[in-house]
Amino acid sequence: MSGDVKTRTDAGVSPVERLHALVGGDMAATDRLIHARMHSGVPLIPDLARHLIDSGGKRLRPLLTLAAARAGGYGGEGHVMLAAAVEFIHTATLLHDDVVDESSLRRGKVSANLMWGNKSSVLVGDFLFSRAFQLMVETGNLAVLDILSGAAAIIAEGEVMQLKSANNLGVTEEHYLSVVTAKTAALFAAAAEAGAVIATLSAPVVEGMRAYGMNLGIAFQLVDDALDYSGRQALMGKTVGDDFREAKMTLPIILAHARAHQADKPFWKRVIETGNQSEADLDRAITLVEETGAIQETMRRARAYADAAKAALGVLPQSEIRTALAEIADFCVERAY
Repeated sequence: MSGDVKTRTDAGVSPVERLHALVGGDMAATDRLIHARMHSGVPLIPDLARHLIDSGGKRLRPLLTLAAARAGGYGGEGHVMLAAAVEFIHTATLLHDDVVDESSLRRGKVSANLMWGNKSSVLVGDFLFSRAFQLMVETGNLAVLDILSGAAAIIAEGEVMQLKSANNLGVTEEHYLSVVTAKTAALFAAAAEAGAVIATLSAPVVEGMRAYGMNLGIAFQLVDDALDYSGRQALMGKTVGDDFREAKMTLPIILAHARAHQADKPFWKRVIETGNQSEADLDRAITLVEETGAIQETMRRARAYADAAKAALGVLPQSEIRTALAEIADFCVERAY
């Protein structure tokens, strides 16, 4: 995420950093548990897992679990186990994603599949999934096991849905949103919901936290998809055009193609449906996406989901944690500017 002036609070600290500070003890305990549970007598497993887990991710998803539990006054240890499980699920999906997408970079570093190979990445991902389920069981709470295991299945479904929609200009906005909901937002929603459930909060609060996570996750992915066609992506240390090169049907492309002049339709058919791309095609794609207003529309919708996430927080009493969660929803969108 960005660290520019516009996305920081008056104190010069981003909302994510602020939330980290508010649940600092819990986050430190979560990190210790993550490193302890990724240990294995097979050295390749912790080496490969550590490559991604310690690569500078913001731990946003486990933060939601910790924050939801603490906002509800929880005083136990179960939320730390759940937060670690959430991070393991997230890391496992990233390892599998990079194999499917044949990625060479992740968070600005050489991807694990490029360093250790596809087979090792898939198997270590499976190991982390197993560790996540062990941690869920250790909480002794069947409800959170149901929430997070259900999310893991939905994420896999989302991956398959996205795989089947690649190179297909006929993908609808509805289908795209279904993919985003399953592939990204489901884990955000489950992370926040699980924290509320372990804290034995009321049904309306649990549903509110789930709605917060779901809307935040959709906004987060919409912004990511917009940034893939933006110079802002490069400033954030990420590669521009990865989705384009993989012929993924994200909302900017869906909108740009729908709004394209007839003369530009063959271009989209060549670069997306046939995958026949040259070096200059990305620049042209960015130009067409911008000219059709597809980026602005994608960001407008991201803003609407961020606002819905903030509204869902009305189930919580006023607190520093609630304020930080609301600011994170704004931050998610503002990082694009």
